[in-house]
Amino acid sequence: MLLTDRYNAKVQAGEINPDPAQIEALPFFDIVAEEMANSTGKKKLFGLFGTDDVPVKGLYLWGGVGRGKSMLMDLFFETVPEPRKRRVHFHAFMQEVHSAMHEARKTGVDDAIKPVADDIAQDVRLLCFDEMQISDITDAMIVGRLFENLFASGVVIVTTSNRVPDDLYKNGLNRNLFVPFIDLLKSRMTVHELASETDYRQDRLEGEQVYFSPANAVAKAKISDIWQSLTGGAAEPLILRVKGRDLTLPAFRNGIARASFFDLCGQPLGAADYLAVAENVRVLVLEDIPCLSRDNFNEAKRFVTLIDALYEGKVRLICSAAAQPERLYLEGEGVFEFERTASRLREMQAAEWGTEQALT
Repeated sequence: MLLTDRYNAKVQAGEINPDPAQIEALPFFDIVAEEMANSTGKKKLFGLFGTDDVPVKGLYLWGGVGRGKSMLMDLFFETVPEPRKRRVHFHAFMQEVHSAMHEARKTGVDDAIKPVADDIAQDVRLLCFDEMQISDITDAMIVGRLFENLFASGVVIVTTSNRVPDDLYKNGLNRNLFVPFIDLLKSRMTVHELASETDYRQDRLEGEQVYFSPANAVAKAKISDIWQSLTGGAAEPLILRVKGRDLTLPAFRNGIARASFFDLCGQPLGAADYLAVAENVRVLVLEDIPCLSRDNFNEAKRFVTLIDALYEGKVRLICSAAAQPERLYLEGEGVFEFERTASRLREMQAAEWGTEQALT
């Protein structure tokens, strides 16, 4: 079964609404599936001469958040009959690569990228990445040679991204060294924009309460319902590498993260950590914000910094708190400064929050 057939079946079953931009993208997935079915990806011998199968081009699907890119890729992943396949968030994949390269260096190899790529290619023929974006210079410096080795080994890559390839690692340090990777993507993958006018993620939140107080069992149940609606309940941790440290978001799926106040504000984190969250997350579900005072002043300062980063990054916030924004911080040093945070928390509850920037 091709993705077009699967998509049409879901439309007929009333499970999804037909979207012209999504329908336009379906043939590109089908081409990948058909070419994979007609190609072994292995070297063939004819007489005295060796020749390879024509390389299967992958797919780079980009467009705004909430347009259905991840949904299409998930359906494709489920539908394509390739047994050696894997679907993984791009950032998590790169963290695995870094760890594998660290282990490879212990063996004394001069080039740690090639054995890592060889190991990946041995286990996987189809790699489906969600949300390819590159903001870390370490990733930028190795990803070109990594992908070059993966492509040479016959690995087919299908990825979603919020950015057109030319905007990857935009304004990054030593970006001129990264440009060949962009050219490689364009030559080995079909680039297609999913230009839907409908933001399905925003539609799911339309009219929904996003700030729950008090943070009790009722609030937790309502937030869990929203989480289920946005993610289908499937999630995995997301590890962000920030200045040599790991910041873990316990649950992440398709740009949506879920964490507790303690996870993000009860740890010794700073502005760089929260900026990394804002860069990698489009919707944050933050639970169990307590009342703040001089007794938890450090946590309060971190919370203020977190909200500033989310606000500036236009990240959609869904949260549960012990009190309404204006009553979260009533005494102690920093009360005056918190008035701005309370105001931002109110503004971020608006139905249209983030529509034009983070959720377009």
